[in-house]
Amino acid sequence: MAAEFDLVVIGSGPGGYVAAIRASQLGLKVAIVERENLGGICLNWGCIPTKALLKSGEKFESLSHLKEYGLSASGASFDFDAIIQRSRGVAATMNKGIGFLMKKNKIEVIEGSATLEKGVAAPKVVVALKAGGTRAIEAKTVMLAVGARARALPQIGLEADGDKIWAYRDALAPKKLPKTFVVIGSGAIGIEFASFYRALGAEVTVVEAVDRIMPVEDEEVSKAAQKSFEKRGIKFKVGAKVTKVSKDSKGVKVDVEVNGKAETLEAEVCISAVGITANTDGIGLEALGVELDRGHIKTDSHCQTNVKGLYAIGDCAGAPWLAHKASHEGIHAAEHIAAYKTPNVHSPIAGCTYAQPQVASVGVTEQGARAEKREVKIGRFPFRVNGKAVAAGEIDGFVKVIFDARTGALIGAHMIGHEVTEMIQGYVTAITMEATEEDIHGIVYPHPTMSEAMHEAALDAYGRVIHI
Repeated sequence: MAAEFDLVVIGSGPGGYVAAIRASQLGLKVAIVERENLGGICLNWGCIPTKALLKSGEKFESLSHLKEYGLSASGASFDFDAIIQRSRGVAATMNKGIGFLMKKNKIEVIEGSATLEKGVAAPKVVVALKAGGTRAIEAKTVMLAVGARARALPQIGLEADGDKIWAYRDALAPKKLPKTFVVIGSGAIGIEFASFYRALGAEVTVVEAVDRIMPVEDEEVSKAAQKSFEKRGIKFKVGAKVTKVSKDSKGVKVDVEVNGKAETLEAEVCISAVGITANTDGIGLEALGVELDRGHIKTDSHCQTNVKGLYAIGDCAGAPWLAHKASHEGIHAAEHIAAYKTPNVHSPIAGCTYAQPQVASVGVTEQGARAEKREVKIGRFPFRVNGKAVAAGEIDGFVKVIFDARTGALIGAHMIGHEVTEMIQGYVTAITMEATEEDIHGIVYPHPTMSEAMHEAALDAYGRVIHI
């Protein structure tokens, strides 16, 4: 049987649909299989709708600071159902946009759940169609972009039920606004939901197993973030091992152990944000002999698996579990399949947390550089002395940069503050272009902008800072 498509992509999240578009641009005949909604988790139940919620929370919370700007208003309130509906509407709009892009790029969308069987040039794709029946597809290449789901820990009772224990989907579309929360996990997902629900007045306690919040971030940023969040009324339990989660008529009880002492936290709802599990089960990988590493698909530098004609990208292929990493890998893999010369897949990937204040980072942390015994130069610049930040009333946070002392190369950047997720790309570009301190020192930054703090931090690393 001749191949029906040059490429079949399984999963239409930010990795899958982007890969399909790029492959089509390069002249390949492409189909994409989706079992739920175009855009995947990120667009429908993750990145996009959470940002809509966070913006609503930010807007409402800012009303309590109007006096600082010489303004006043009374009777401020919110409609929780309307906030949730706005978020769902944003997701629906983006979903329609992906559908348009599929048509524009002549990509066939197949609705259903896919499994893999042995094929000729690549594994055969067998789709249990939403409309009923099955469809078997032979393709020259198959790409897995099947993503991941919220991790459950049933052994301690941490398993989402949509009522008293929530995963991210439940937290995005609740039927009512609880007054008290325990959030387990202080990564980006946990912190963002804690930030949103606190903005609407809920009492929130975040539990983290290690000794500081946001443990993947630079330690200095983690400490500053905790102080800022505590100012907003979010409580934290760090170095806290969760031993049991139980439900009763009032809500949940979360048993934790801190420094050898047991205590119980009570709330109406517990949000589980303890990580993710790759969607690699039940799709035929074992029978094909696909190599896995702790549940994630092993790939080479071009996103190829050990099975002929099979690629894997995004969350199902391992950390970092970020939408933009999935998109980048999808483009790289599509170009490799089409024999198009492409840059190396291992480009620096920024991490972003959209709380108040925001956190953004790229490259190595200070503690990471020290652990590798690298000689470094470190610069910092606080927003409290940046003119634009002072004028805007957004003085929380700072910029921190790390240079290799021997070569002058920028190897890490870490920020906390207002809209720093929009600024981090400047440093991502610099690291990608292998910029040194001389390159960054020579850039003219527009004034007044908060991005001037990026310049000053780089100057500070070499004893040339101007405004402190």
